Amino acid sequence: MMADHGEPCVALEASYCLNGGTCFRIPSVSTPNCVCAANFKGSRCDELQLPSSSPDAQGAGLIAAIIIVALLILMVLAVVIYYTCKKWRQKPKEPQNSHQYWKVARRV
Repeated sequence: MMADHGEPCVALEASYCLNGGTCFRIPSVSTPNCVCAANFKGSRCDELQLPSSSPDAQGAGLIAAIIIVALLILMVLAVVIYYTCKKWRQKPKEPQNSHQYWKVARRV
């Protein structure tokens, strides 16, 4: 793959690019440029780029977000259940004079 806006390098600069990269010149730039072969990168194709076999980072982030949301929901549910059970176990207080609660006092 040759750059559309560049020209091939002259014989003296042909070895500028490493690891099978293709050398080309851009008239407005003083140094040669490289189009790197597969698995290489860098200005002179001098850096090996190992193929990644890890799962998609976006998918891993989505899974982490789902787990966090599920844990938050479980925590809120646990708090609601705790306070509901606490209220349910409390016995309602009866008035001290429950037998006189509905009695009407006589007027004299």
